[in-house]
Amino acid sequence: MMDGAMNQTAENQTVDRPGSAPGGGEGPAGSQALVSRQELESAVVRFAGDSGDGMQITGGQFTLSTALSGNDLATFPDFPAEIRAPVGTTFGVSAFQINFGARVIKTSGDRLDILVAMNPAALKVNLADVQPGGLILLDSGAFNARNLTKAGYEEDPRTDGSLQGFRVFQADMSQLTLDAVKELGLSKKEGLRCKNMWALGLVYWMFGRDRAPTHAWLKQKFQAQPLIAMGTVTALDAGHAFGETAEVGAELGAFSVPPAAIPPGLYRNVTGQEAMALGLVAGAESAQLQLTFCSYPITPASGLLHALAGMHDMGIVTFQAEDEIAAVSAAIGASYGGALGVTSSSGPGVALKTEALGLAVAAELPLVVVNSQRAGPSTGMPTKTEQSDLFQSVYGRNGDTPLAVLAARSPADCFEVAMEAVRIAVKYMTPVILLSDGYVANAAEPWCLPEVADLPRFPTRFHRDPETFQPFARDPETLARPWAPPGTPGLMHRIGGIERAEGSGNISYDPQNHQRMTDLRAAKIDGIAHDVPAQAVEAGPETGRLAVVGWGSTFGPISRAVDNINQAGDIAAESQVSHIHLRHIWPLPRNIDGLLSGFDRVLVPEMNHGQLVQLLRGRGLANVEGLSKVTGKPFMISELEAAIQEQLETTS
Repeated sequence: MMDGAMNQTAENQTVDRPGSAPGGGEGPAGSQALVSRQELESAVVRFAGDSGDGMQITGGQFTLSTALSGNDLATFPDFPAEIRAPVGTTFGVSAFQINFGARVIKTSGDRLDILVAMNPAALKVNLADVQPGGLILLDSGAFNARNLTKAGYEEDPRTDGSLQGFRVFQADMSQLTLDAVKELGLSKKEGLRCKNMWALGLVYWMFGRDRAPTHAWLKQKFQAQPLIAMGTVTALDAGHAFGETAEVGAELGAFSVPPAAIPPGLYRNVTGQEAMALGLVAGAESAQLQLTFCSYPITPASGLLHALAGMHDMGIVTFQAEDEIAAVSAAIGASYGGALGVTSSSGPGVALKTEALGLAVAAELPLVVVNSQRAGPSTGMPTKTEQSDLFQSVYGRNGDTPLAVLAARSPADCFEVAMEAVRIAVKYMTPVILLSDGYVANAAEPWCLPEVADLPRFPTRFHRDPETFQPFARDPETLARPWAPPGTPGLMHRIGGIERAEGSGNISYDPQNHQRMTDLRAAKIDGIAHDVPAQAVEAGPETGRLAVVGWGSTFGPISRAVDNINQAGDIAAESQVSHIHLRHIWPLPRNIDGLLSGFDRVLVPEMNHGQLVQLLRGRGLANVEGLSKVTGKPFMISELEAAIQEQLETTS
């Protein structure tokens, strides 16, 4: 089974949770009640294999079964950068990680409790992430001399001591799958494509998961290929039966993860890109505007185009442009025409959009630019995550070109931040850059569907009066210029990138006018700080020894690390650590200077070389220290705990 996006497995799946949901066992038809299970508070599982082994589909179905079992969860798909890497090489390894439990889950997990490795390359790439004593499930049928050589092994890791300190379970998943489906008439190639479902069935047995939702999904997905549908279902059941009948319980382990105490509501599993798309649609609806999305495909931003392209029945217009410049220019044209222009990309594509962004700032048109950041510079590591486009977003244009910058902290948070980006863009007639990243875009978590009646409303006010119209007159409160769609009687006008005279909008080369217009554009963006909530403390006291300040996808690991430190028995009340997380990056919240000045030290973990640190130090905050990570992977909780402890020891 070929890899698919996570949203293929969880699309349109909702769970109505009246609080803590019941567990997801097999029911009377199964034998789960006969198995002695070890109860766990949480577990981290990673499925890894070749990019053709269907690891994203496997992880997605395990995610669905976990959500239906009432656990809280967070996922992290890890894709290879190469489109057609040689089969069996480390360059082509694809993985899907899920952290689930009976407690609130804030990250996709640090070390792995269970690694399912479908070939030697998957083992080599992922072994370092397995915690000591962790369980490794291997497809022994894939550990032949050829695959070992492709993965770069000189000796078989199963026999050379490399796996000492881990619990290793081997099964010839390839042959067992072929044996299970041989009566169906599938070819060997078709049969081997089902082995990911065999592995999934075994893991379902380990955690007492219900197979019925996956049965239904497989039959629907492959309804045009009934033999493939039957093969995948048969392989899933065979893997489950292997766990039941092979008497491997003591060797593998059978586990139970109780339901989490989750607030009641109707939930669905969303990736960041799905939530972003829904938030943009909701924002356009709240502004009473048509959404026109113009984009050019680029990893990891393309998922937003895919999501919105499926919403044509809701009046959404999507346009796949020939390049990044055409995409942003078309979005600006849509905004000039009275629609909500939106474009998206990743860092290299945003670099190409910068001249047009300057046009949008000069013309003072609403525009939302979603940047799903990835590891750079240049092409960098296209499928790995980073937060290194903050400077690009705040400063990366020619001239004094101020605009608003927001950042989403998690997949579900993308919905609210997208609506906020639309609100600011329309109210202040400005481009807004919304920062996501590879982790937020591709990861998934449960999202409680909001009540439509509770969503904020901010209807657009187009200028209609020809007697009072001047293209660059300003609202006295927001300093926004009027928005007059072409075709409005009596409001013929033109705007562009050349400097305009204040009020009339006529082309002007007057030095003092340029000074005034530059000052006004800056003051308009600065004024947004008075229209957003004052920065709050997420956890811990409002003053103290140490505040950990983050933005974007560092929210989960920072939150968990701070909670762990504060709950430790040796931390006195006066030494509690605080967590502050920024949504509004530019302008920064109006109270940020006073808030951060109340701490002896401020630690800023970010997946770049210290960009927010420099932004804060530029405001005269000398107590700010940075913690940089640019490996292409999110921060681990343990890394942050160690850094916090070091800061506390220094301040003491």
